[in-house]
Amino acid sequence: MSGRPKHKSAPETAAPRGGAPPPATIPSTHGGDDLIRLLSPEGVWLGGSGGSPFPPSRLIELFRGMLRIRLLDGRMLNLQRQGRIGFFGQSTGQEAAIVGSAAALKPEDWVAPALREAGVALWRGLPIERLIAQCMGKGSEVSQGRQMPCHHSYRAANFISMSSVIATQLLHGVGVAMAAQMKKDPIVCMAYLGDGATSEPDFHSALNLAGVRKAPVVFFCQNNQWAISVPFAKQTASRSIAVKAVAYGMPGVRVDGNDVLAVLAEAGKAVERARSGGGPTLIEAVTYRRLGHSSSDDPTRYRDADEVKLWEARDPIDRLRKHLLSLGLLNQSKEEAIEEELQAQISEGIRVGEAGKEPPLESLFSDVFAELTPQLREQRDATLAEFAHRELPKGHGH
Repeated sequence: MSGRPKHKSAPETAAPRGGAPPPATIPSTHGGDDLIRLLSPEGVWLGGSGGSPFPPSRLIELFRGMLRIRLLDGRMLNLQRQGRIGFFGQSTGQEAAIVGSAAALKPEDWVAPALREAGVALWRGLPIERLIAQCMGKGSEVSQGRQMPCHHSYRAANFISMSSVIATQLLHGVGVAMAAQMKKDPIVCMAYLGDGATSEPDFHSALNLAGVRKAPVVFFCQNNQWAISVPFAKQTASRSIAVKAVAYGMPGVRVDGNDVLAVLAEAGKAVERARSGGGPTLIEAVTYRRLGHSSSDDPTRYRDADEVKLWEARDPIDRLRKHLLSLGLLNQSKEEAIEEELQAQISEGIRVGEAGKEPPLESLFSDVFAELTPQLREQRDATLAEFAHRELPKGHGH
């Protein structure tokens, strides 16, 4: 095993505090703005003299969280190609944006995710076996096979069901934040979106309402340059996404989404601003979706291979790895041990998740109303009677 993952492929929850130096800004090639960075692409600290304020244990924890997403992506894509799951939305290349933003939240905070935030749920404690069971439609998972694969929810971590209906979750996030505001509950909701969501009406409605009400919500945009097959430049005339915040009376922050430390620092500031009554923030994390939009997509049909190679050279895991190596916190044997441990966790999660029972036939009718209506009761009884003497195909509880 090499010192780098073959895939190239109990967390703290508070953002770093106590006099972190102002971040460096580096000219961006994406729209002419400056991107906030704390690490150079070579892993060099840019945040000023004195070095990083992040504790060594925190840095290793961030590395583990990012590497877990990368390794899981590879395993899940293999499962999909083997026909063991039907669909998966990969996050390769976006690990720093996912982990950095998740690490800025407290356990009591809420998350309104889009499609590529399964890593946020994992960071907040979602068991891997439950993630697997959901993708396989098992009865051991709360959605009982009635939700699209890779659309996780996790009530224990205040993680609302993932949404691939573009931008709808932003209004849900504002609603959660406003409810907390009314109850004087000091929580923050982080609402995730992709760059394409900024062209949807719900984006305007959510940010406008949040700005007017000063709702404790952070809008976190993973600008991965592609709205499925539509490039960023063809779906908005704005020079950036962060600049859109001006129209709604809130700060707009543009951060290097491949720098996990800069993402954590800026997300932490936005979260604390919201928690203290300062209102919402729009964060644009500039990153890149290195694989397809999902396991069903062939990105070679609409983008150039040279573009992908350019972003592979800006790998977020490699950037943090170089920083850890420079601090003496990581070496080849330590990284191999971390990778082996994570692979073992994933393997066990797949084993347990796949072994779950299929959803019972009667689950077709449960969780629709608190009590079954007479019509549904009649339909349930007729269905159960019809299939009482039939053997359902294996793997098809309903």
